[in-house]
Amino acid sequence: MNRDATWRRREVAALLGGFALPAWAQFRVEVSGVGANQMPIAIVPFRGDAEAPQKIGAIVQADLERSGQFRPIDGAGVALDETSRPDLSPWRQKTADSLVVGSVTRLADGRYDVRYRLWDVVRGQDLGGQSFVVAAGDLRLAAHRVSDLIYERLTGDKGVFSTRIAYVTKAGERYNLWVADADGENAQSALASPEPIISPAWAANGQQLAYVSFESRKPVVYVHEVASGRRRLLANFRGSNSAPAWAPDGRSLAVTLTRDGGSQLYTIDANGGEPKRLTQSAGIDTEPVYAADGRSIYFVSDRGGAPQVYRMPATGGEPQRVTFNGSYNISPAPSPDGKMLAYISRINGAFKLHVMDLASGTAQAVTETTADESPSFAPNGKLIMYATRQGGAEALMTTTLDGRIRARLPGRGGDIREPDWGPFGR
Repeated sequence: MNRDATWRRREVAALLGGFALPAWAQFRVEVSGVGANQMPIAIVPFRGDAEAPQKIGAIVQADLERSGQFRPIDGAGVALDETSRPDLSPWRQKTADSLVVGSVTRLADGRYDVRYRLWDVVRGQDLGGQSFVVAAGDLRLAAHRVSDLIYERLTGDKGVFSTRIAYVTKAGERYNLWVADADGENAQSALASPEPIISPAWAANGQQLAYVSFESRKPVVYVHEVASGRRRLLANFRGSNSAPAWAPDGRSLAVTLTRDGGSQLYTIDANGGEPKRLTQSAGIDTEPVYAADGRSIYFVSDRGGAPQVYRMPATGGEPQRVTFNGSYNISPAPSPDGKMLAYISRINGAFKLHVMDLASGTAQAVTETTADESPSFAPNGKLIMYATRQGGAEALMTTTLDGRIRARLPGRGGDIREPDWGPFGR
Protein backbone atom coordinates (compact mmCIF):
# COMPACT_ATOMS: atom_id res chain seq x y z
CA MET A 1 0.00 0.00 0.00
CA ASN A 2 1.13 3.56 -0.55
CA ARG A 3 1.98 5.81 2.35
CA ASP A 4 -1.27 7.76 2.52
CA ALA A 5 -3.42 4.60 2.55
CA THR A 6 -1.47 3.18 5.49
CA TRP A 7 -1.00 6.11 7.86
CA ARG A 8 -3.52 4.58 10.24
CA ARG A 9 -3.17 0.92 9.42
CA ARG A 10 0.60 0.58 9.71
CA GLU A 11 1.06 2.46 12.95
CA VAL A 12 -2.20 1.67 14.74
CA ALA A 13 -1.89 -2.06 14.05
CA ALA A 14 1.56 -2.03 15.64
CA LEU A 15 0.11 -1.05 18.99
CA LEU A 16 -1.09 -3.55 21.55
CA GLY A 17 -2.75 -3.26 24.93
CA GLY A 18 -5.82 -1.30 25.85
CA PHE A 19 -8.05 -1.85 28.83
CA ALA A 20 -11.02 -4.05 29.57
CA LEU A 21 -14.27 -2.27 30.31
CA PRO A 22 -16.33 -3.61 33.18
CA ALA A 23 -19.29 -5.34 31.60
CA TRP A 24 -22.40 -7.26 32.45
CA ALA A 25 -24.38 -9.59 30.26
CA GLN A 26 -27.57 -7.92 29.09
CA PHE A 27 -28.51 -9.04 25.61
CA ARG A 28 -24.92 -8.70 24.44
CA VAL A 29 -24.68 -5.10 25.59
CA GLU A 30 -21.50 -4.04 27.38
CA VAL A 31 -21.65 -0.54 28.78
CA SER A 32 -19.25 1.28 31.07
CA GLY A 33 -19.54 4.67 32.72
CA VAL A 34 -22.36 6.75 34.15
CA GLY A 35 -23.85 9.88 32.64
CA ALA A 36 -24.88 12.86 34.68
CA ASN A 37 -28.44 13.01 33.33
CA GLN A 38 -29.45 9.49 32.43
CA MET A 39 -33.20 8.92 32.45
CA PRO A 40 -34.34 5.88 34.45
CA ILE A 41 -36.63 3.72 32.30
CA ALA A 42 -38.32 0.38 32.95
CA ILE A 43 -38.92 -1.98 30.04
CA VAL A 44 -41.15 -4.93 30.79
CA PRO A 45 -40.55 -8.07 28.69
CA PHE A 46 -43.01 -7.92 25.81
CA ARG A 47 -45.90 -10.38 25.95
CA GLY A 48 -45.02 -13.13 23.49
CA ASP A 49 -41.27 -12.52 23.65
CA ALA A 50 -40.63 -16.06 24.88
CA GLU A 51 -42.15 -17.59 21.73
CA ALA A 52 -40.86 -15.02 19.23
CA PRO A 53 -37.64 -15.46 17.20
CA GLN A 54 -36.40 -12.13 18.60
CA LYS A 55 -36.84 -10.80 22.13
CA ILE A 56 -38.26 -7.36 21.39
CA GLY A 57 -38.17 -6.03 24.95
CA ALA A 58 -34.53 -7.04 25.41
CA ILE A 59 -33.50 -5.41 22.12
CA VAL A 60 -35.25 -2.17 23.06
CA GLN A 61 -33.62 -2.13 26.50
CA ALA A 62 -30.17 -2.78 25.03
CA ASP A 63 -30.66 -0.02 22.45
CA LEU A 64 -31.69 2.59 24.97
CA GLU A 65 -28.98 1.63 27.46
CA ARG A 66 -26.28 1.73 24.79
CA SER A 67 -27.32 5.26 23.78
CA GLY A 68 -26.01 6.59 27.09
CA GLN A 69 -29.21 8.56 27.68
CA PHE A 70 -31.05 5.96 29.75
CA ARG A 71 -30.53 3.92 32.90
CA PRO A 72 -32.52 0.65 32.89
CA ILE A 73 -34.81 -0.22 35.79
CA ASP A 74 -35.50 -3.93 36.26
CA GLY A 75 -38.87 -4.87 34.75
CA ALA A 76 -38.51 -8.63 34.81
CA GLY A 77 -41.27 -10.83 36.19
CA VAL A 78 -44.08 -8.35 35.45
CA ALA A 79 -46.98 -9.26 33.14
CA LEU A 80 -48.08 -6.17 31.23
CA ASP A 81 -48.72 -5.29 27.61
CA GLU A 82 -49.87 -2.31 25.54
CA THR A 83 -53.52 -2.89 26.49
CA SER A 84 -52.82 -2.71 30.24
CA ARG A 85 -53.59 0.21 32.49
CA PRO A 86 -50.60 -0.24 34.81
CA ASP A 87 -50.41 0.78 38.42
CA LEU A 88 -47.54 3.25 38.24
CA SER A 89 -46.93 3.49 42.00
CA PRO A 90 -44.48 0.54 42.14
CA TRP A 91 -42.53 2.04 39.25
CA ARG A 92 -42.29 5.39 41.03
CA GLN A 93 -40.91 3.54 44.05
CA LYS A 94 -38.28 2.02 41.76
CA THR A 95 -37.44 5.61 40.65
CA ALA A 96 -38.45 4.94 37.03
CA ASP A 97 -39.38 8.01 35.02
CA SER A 98 -40.82 6.01 32.12
CA LEU A 99 -42.33 2.59 31.50
CA VAL A 100 -42.40 0.63 28.23
CA VAL A 101 -44.81 -2.27 27.72
CA GLY A 102 -45.78 -4.18 24.60
CA SER A 103 -46.42 -7.43 22.80
CA VAL A 104 -45.29 -9.49 19.84
CA THR A 105 -47.86 -11.78 18.23
CA ARG A 106 -47.49 -14.25 15.37
CA LEU A 107 -50.23 -13.79 12.78
CA ALA A 108 -51.87 -16.50 10.69
CA ASP A 109 -49.80 -15.58 7.61
CA GLY A 110 -46.51 -16.00 9.52
CA ARG A 111 -45.87 -12.32 10.03
CA TYR A 112 -45.60 -10.71 13.46
CA ASP A 113 -47.54 -7.85 15.01
CA VAL A 114 -45.27 -5.78 17.27
CA ARG A 115 -46.96 -3.25 19.55
CA TYR A 116 -45.71 -1.00 22.33
CA ARG A 117 -46.94 1.72 24.67
CA LEU A 118 -44.94 4.30 26.61
CA TRP A 119 -45.96 5.68 29.99
CA ASP A 120 -44.76 8.76 31.85
CA VAL A 121 -44.46 7.35 35.36
CA VAL A 122 -43.90 10.70 37.08
CA ARG A 123 -46.94 12.42 35.57
CA GLY A 124 -49.05 9.30 35.21
CA GLN A 125 -49.58 9.96 31.50
CA ASP A 126 -50.02 7.62 28.55
CA LEU A 127 -47.51 8.88 25.98
CA GLY A 128 -48.91 6.74 23.19
CA GLY A 129 -47.65 3.80 21.21
CA GLN A 130 -47.55 2.23 17.79
CA SER A 131 -47.71 -1.11 16.02
CA PHE A 132 -45.69 -2.73 13.23
CA VAL A 133 -46.62 -5.79 11.18
CA VAL A 134 -43.41 -7.35 9.86
CA ALA A 135 -41.96 -10.58 8.51
CA ALA A 136 -40.00 -12.69 10.97
CA GLY A 137 -36.75 -11.52 9.37
CA ASP A 138 -37.62 -7.90 10.17
CA LEU A 139 -38.37 -8.34 13.87
CA ARG A 140 -35.03 -6.84 14.91
CA LEU A 141 -35.68 -3.84 12.68
CA ALA A 142 -39.14 -3.42 14.22
CA ALA A 143 -37.58 -3.48 17.69
CA HIS A 144 -35.06 -0.83 16.65
CA ARG A 145 -37.87 1.34 15.30
CA VAL A 146 -39.68 1.04 18.62
CA SER A 147 -36.46 2.19 20.29
CA ASP A 148 -36.21 5.13 17.86
CA LEU A 149 -39.74 6.29 18.66
CA ILE A 150 -39.20 6.02 22.42
CA TYR A 151 -35.86 7.81 22.21
CA GLU A 152 -37.32 10.67 20.17
CA ARG A 153 -40.38 11.01 22.42
CA LEU A 154 -38.27 11.27 25.57
CA THR A 155 -35.22 13.21 24.33
CA GLY A 156 -36.50 15.27 21.41
CA ASP A 157 -33.72 13.90 19.17
CA LYS A 158 -34.10 11.33 16.42
CA GLY A 159 -33.08 7.80 17.35
CA VAL A 160 -30.42 5.98 15.35
CA PHE A 161 -31.17 2.38 16.33
CA SER A 162 -32.66 1.44 12.94
CA THR A 163 -29.67 2.79 11.02
CA ARG A 164 -26.83 0.59 9.78
CA ILE A 165 -23.06 0.48 10.09
CA ALA A 166 -20.32 -0.86 7.84
CA TYR A 167 -16.91 -2.16 8.84
CA VAL A 168 -14.11 -4.39 7.58
CA THR A 169 -12.65 -7.50 9.17
CA LYS A 170 -9.46 -9.40 8.45
CA ALA A 171 -9.46 -13.05 9.50
CA GLY A 172 -6.36 -14.92 8.39
CA GLU A 173 -5.86 -13.91 4.78
CA ARG A 174 -9.55 -13.14 4.23
CA TYR A 175 -11.07 -9.66 4.20
CA ASN A 176 -14.79 -8.99 4.59
CA LEU A 177 -16.88 -5.86 4.26
CA TRP A 178 -19.85 -6.17 6.63
CA VAL A 179 -23.13 -4.28 6.87
CA ALA A 180 -24.82 -4.62 10.26
CA ASP A 181 -27.52 -3.08 12.42
CA ALA A 182 -26.39 -0.08 14.45
CA ASP A 183 -26.00 -2.34 17.50
CA GLY A 184 -23.51 -4.53 15.61
CA GLU A 185 -25.95 -7.43 15.34
CA ASN A 186 -27.33 -9.04 12.16
CA ALA A 187 -24.09 -8.56 10.21
CA GLN A 188 -24.26 -9.46 6.51
CA SER A 189 -21.21 -9.77 4.25
CA ALA A 190 -21.30 -7.31 1.35
CA LEU A 191 -17.94 -8.37 -0.09
CA ALA A 192 -15.31 -11.00 0.69
CA SER A 193 -11.83 -10.94 -0.81
CA PRO A 194 -8.34 -12.37 -0.31
CA GLU A 195 -7.05 -8.83 -0.94
CA PRO A 196 -7.47 -5.83 1.39
CA ILE A 197 -10.69 -3.82 1.52
CA ILE A 198 -10.41 -0.40 3.16
CA SER A 199 -12.20 2.92 3.67
CA PRO A 200 -15.92 2.06 3.40
CA ALA A 201 -18.07 5.19 3.17
CA TRP A 202 -21.86 5.41 3.15
CA ALA A 203 -23.73 7.55 0.65
CA ALA A 204 -26.29 9.92 2.14
CA ASN A 205 -29.14 7.83 0.69
CA GLY A 206 -28.07 4.82 2.76
CA GLN A 207 -28.23 2.58 -0.29
CA GLN A 208 -24.63 2.71 -1.51
CA LEU A 209 -21.16 2.18 -0.11
CA ALA A 210 -17.93 3.38 -1.66
CA TYR A 211 -14.75 1.55 -0.70
CA VAL A 212 -11.23 0.73 -1.81
CA SER A 213 -10.38 -2.79 -2.97
CA PHE A 214 -6.95 -4.21 -3.75
CA GLU A 215 -8.31 -7.16 -5.74
CA SER A 216 -6.51 -5.91 -8.86
CA ARG A 217 -3.30 -5.66 -6.77
CA LYS A 218 -3.59 -1.89 -6.53
CA PRO A 219 -6.02 0.38 -4.67
CA VAL A 220 -9.15 0.99 -6.75
CA VAL A 221 -12.40 2.73 -5.72
CA TYR A 222 -15.75 0.97 -6.19
CA VAL A 223 -19.35 2.00 -5.54
CA HIS A 224 -21.46 -0.86 -4.20
CA GLU A 225 -25.28 -1.13 -4.16
CA VAL A 226 -25.99 -2.63 -0.74
CA ALA A 227 -29.38 -4.20 -1.52
CA SER A 228 -28.45 -5.88 -4.80
CA GLY A 229 -24.72 -6.41 -4.39
CA ARG A 230 -24.10 -4.79 -7.77
CA ARG A 231 -21.05 -2.57 -7.95
CA ARG A 232 -19.26 -0.38 -10.40
CA LEU A 233 -15.70 0.79 -10.79
CA LEU A 234 -15.41 4.48 -9.94
CA ALA A 235 -11.70 5.32 -9.92
CA ASN A 236 -8.91 3.22 -11.43
CA PHE A 237 -6.39 5.79 -12.55
CA ARG A 238 -2.64 5.37 -12.73
CA GLY A 239 -1.16 4.95 -9.26
CA SER A 240 -3.25 4.86 -6.09
CA ASN A 241 -6.99 5.52 -5.86
CA SER A 242 -8.11 5.78 -2.24
CA ALA A 243 -10.10 7.39 0.59
CA PRO A 244 -13.52 7.94 -1.05
CA ALA A 245 -15.95 10.34 0.64
CA TRP A 246 -19.45 11.12 -0.60
CA ALA A 247 -20.69 14.66 -1.05
CA PRO A 248 -23.93 15.12 0.93
CA ASP A 249 -25.97 15.45 -2.27
CA GLY A 250 -24.68 12.08 -3.52
CA ARG A 251 -23.69 13.48 -6.90
CA SER A 252 -19.93 13.30 -6.43
CA LEU A 253 -17.18 11.94 -4.24
CA ALA A 254 -13.87 13.28 -3.00
CA VAL A 255 -10.98 10.86 -3.48
CA THR A 256 -7.22 10.74 -3.03
CA LEU A 257 -5.30 10.03 -6.24
CA THR A 258 -1.63 9.83 -7.16
CA ARG A 259 -2.24 10.01 -10.91
CA ASP A 260 -0.26 13.25 -11.21
CA GLY A 261 2.49 12.41 -8.74
CA GLY A 262 1.98 12.76 -4.99
CA SER A 263 -1.24 12.04 -3.10
CA GLN A 264 -3.68 14.87 -3.76
CA LEU A 265 -7.43 15.45 -3.40
CA TYR A 266 -9.85 15.32 -6.31
CA THR A 267 -13.59 15.22 -6.82
CA ILE A 268 -15.20 12.82 -9.26
CA ASP A 269 -18.77 12.45 -10.48
CA ALA A 270 -20.63 9.60 -8.79
CA ASN A 271 -21.09 8.02 -12.23
CA GLY A 272 -17.37 8.27 -13.01
CA GLY A 273 -15.53 10.47 -15.47
CA GLU A 274 -12.60 12.82 -15.34
CA PRO A 275 -11.68 13.91 -11.81
CA LYS A 276 -11.17 17.55 -10.83
CA ARG A 277 -8.10 18.33 -8.74
CA LEU A 278 -8.72 20.23 -5.50
CA THR A 279 -5.31 20.52 -3.80
CA GLN A 280 -1.85 21.48 -4.99
CA SER A 281 0.75 20.68 -2.37
CA ALA A 282 4.17 19.06 -2.16
CA GLY A 283 2.99 16.86 0.70
CA ILE A 284 0.43 14.10 1.15
CA ASP A 285 -3.22 15.19 1.16
CA THR A 286 -5.69 12.42 2.04
CA GLU A 287 -8.68 11.32 4.13
CA PRO A 288 -11.15 13.87 2.75
CA VAL A 289 -14.60 14.11 4.34
CA TYR A 290 -17.36 16.59 3.63
CA ALA A 291 -18.97 18.77 6.25
CA ALA A 292 -22.66 17.99 6.57
CA ASP A 293 -23.66 21.17 4.72
CA GLY A 294 -21.43 20.22 1.78
CA ARG A 295 -19.66 23.56 1.75
CA SER A 296 -16.29 22.44 3.03
CA ILE A 297 -14.00 19.42 3.12
CA TYR A 298 -11.86 18.34 6.03
CA PHE A 299 -8.74 16.37 5.19
CA VAL A 300 -5.34 15.28 6.48
CA SER A 301 -2.09 16.71 5.14
CA ASP A 302 1.56 16.62 6.14
CA ARG A 303 2.24 19.83 4.21
CA GLY A 304 3.44 21.37 7.48
CA GLY A 305 5.82 18.51 8.21
CA ALA A 306 3.50 16.13 10.08
CA PRO A 307 -0.09 14.91 9.59
CA GLN A 308 -2.66 17.49 10.69
CA VAL A 309 -6.32 18.16 9.93
CA TYR A 310 -7.14 20.98 7.50
CA ARG A 311 -10.34 22.45 6.09
CA MET A 312 -10.97 24.02 2.69
CA PRO A 313 -13.95 25.00 0.52
CA ALA A 314 -15.53 22.00 -1.19
CA THR A 315 -14.70 23.52 -4.57
CA GLY A 316 -11.03 23.94 -3.66
CA GLY A 317 -9.15 26.92 -2.33
CA GLU A 318 -6.74 27.85 0.40
CA PRO A 319 -6.78 25.25 3.23
CA GLN A 320 -6.88 26.32 6.87
CA ARG A 321 -5.28 24.21 9.57
CA VAL A 322 -7.76 22.93 12.17
CA THR A 323 -5.70 20.84 14.63
CA PHE A 324 -2.76 22.34 16.52
CA ASN A 325 -2.38 20.21 19.65
CA GLY A 326 -0.07 17.27 19.09
CA SER A 327 2.21 16.41 16.19
CA TYR A 328 0.06 13.68 14.59
CA ASN A 329 -3.69 14.17 14.01
CA ILE A 330 -5.64 12.13 11.46
CA SER A 331 -9.07 10.72 10.52
CA PRO A 332 -11.33 13.79 10.76
CA ALA A 333 -15.06 13.23 11.23
CA PRO A 334 -17.26 16.35 11.46
CA SER A 335 -20.50 16.10 13.42
CA PRO A 336 -23.85 16.32 11.63
CA ASP A 337 -24.56 19.76 13.12
CA GLY A 338 -21.12 21.06 12.11
CA LYS A 339 -20.18 22.05 15.65
CA MET A 340 -17.79 19.24 16.58
CA LEU A 341 -14.91 17.36 15.01
CA ALA A 342 -13.82 13.88 16.02
CA TYR A 343 -10.32 12.77 15.08
CA ILE A 344 -7.45 10.54 16.17
CA SER A 345 -4.43 12.07 17.86
CA ARG A 346 -1.17 10.33 18.68
CA ILE A 347 -0.21 11.25 22.23
CA ASN A 348 3.02 9.75 23.62
CA GLY A 349 2.75 6.89 21.17
CA ALA A 350 -0.93 6.19 21.92
CA PHE A 351 -3.66 6.74 19.33
CA LYS A 352 -6.66 8.25 21.11
CA LEU A 353 -10.05 9.51 19.99
CA HIS A 354 -10.44 13.26 20.50
CA VAL A 355 -13.44 15.55 20.14
CA MET A 356 -12.99 19.23 19.30
CA ASP A 357 -15.44 22.09 19.69
CA LEU A 358 -14.87 23.84 16.36
CA ALA A 359 -15.99 27.25 17.59
CA SER A 360 -13.47 27.40 20.43
CA GLY A 361 -10.85 24.97 19.13
CA THR A 362 -10.92 23.18 22.50
CA ALA A 363 -10.32 19.43 22.21
CA GLN A 364 -10.28 16.57 24.70
CA ALA A 365 -9.49 12.88 24.63
CA VAL A 366 -12.62 10.82 25.27
CA THR A 367 -11.19 7.30 25.59
CA GLU A 368 -8.69 5.46 27.75
CA THR A 369 -7.61 3.01 25.04
CA THR A 370 -4.40 3.43 23.07
CA ALA A 371 -5.13 2.20 19.54
CA ASP A 372 -8.28 4.03 18.45
CA GLU A 373 -9.07 4.60 14.78
CA SER A 374 -11.69 5.66 12.25
CA PRO A 375 -14.24 7.72 14.24
CA SER A 376 -17.69 8.12 12.74
CA PHE A 377 -20.61 10.12 14.15
CA ALA A 378 -24.08 8.67 14.53
CA PRO A 379 -26.45 10.55 12.22
CA ASN A 380 -28.06 12.32 15.21
CA GLY A 381 -24.62 13.44 16.42
CA LYS A 382 -25.04 11.97 19.91
CA LEU A 383 -22.59 9.04 19.67
CA ILE A 384 -19.28 8.32 17.96
CA MET A 385 -18.36 4.86 16.72
CA TYR A 386 -14.72 3.86 16.39
CA ALA A 387 -12.46 0.83 16.28
CA THR A 388 -9.86 0.11 18.92
CA ARG A 389 -7.97 -2.66 20.70
CA GLN A 390 -9.49 -3.99 23.88
CA GLY A 391 -8.23 -6.98 25.82
CA GLY A 392 -5.71 -7.77 23.08
CA ALA A 393 -8.33 -7.91 20.31
CA GLU A 394 -9.83 -5.35 17.96
CA ALA A 395 -13.27 -4.11 18.93
CA LEU A 396 -16.08 -1.88 17.71
CA MET A 397 -17.02 0.76 20.27
CA THR A 398 -19.38 3.67 20.70
CA THR A 399 -18.92 6.59 23.06
CA THR A 400 -20.88 9.63 24.10
CA LEU A 401 -19.23 12.88 23.08
CA ASP A 402 -17.92 13.48 26.60
CA GLY A 403 -16.52 9.95 26.84
CA ARG A 404 -18.52 9.18 29.99
CA ILE A 405 -20.42 6.22 28.56
CA ARG A 406 -18.86 3.69 26.20
CA ALA A 407 -20.32 0.51 24.78
CA ARG A 408 -18.77 -2.40 22.95
CA LEU A 409 -20.64 -3.67 19.90
CA PRO A 410 -20.58 -7.28 18.78
CA GLY A 411 -18.65 -7.74 15.55
CA ARG A 412 -17.70 -10.55 13.25
CA GLY A 413 -14.52 -12.48 14.09
CA GLY A 414 -11.11 -11.23 13.07
CA ASP A 415 -9.45 -7.86 13.31
CA ILE A 416 -12.16 -5.20 13.09
CA ARG A 417 -11.31 -1.93 11.40
CA GLU A 418 -12.56 1.20 9.68
CA PRO A 419 -16.21 1.43 10.77
CA ASP A 420 -18.58 3.95 9.18
CA TRP A 421 -22.03 4.82 10.56
CA GLY A 422 -24.74 5.02 7.92
CA PRO A 423 -27.33 7.79 7.57
CA PHE A 424 -30.98 7.95 8.63
CA GLY A 425 -33.34 6.00 6.44
CA ARG A 426 -33.33 2.37 5.48
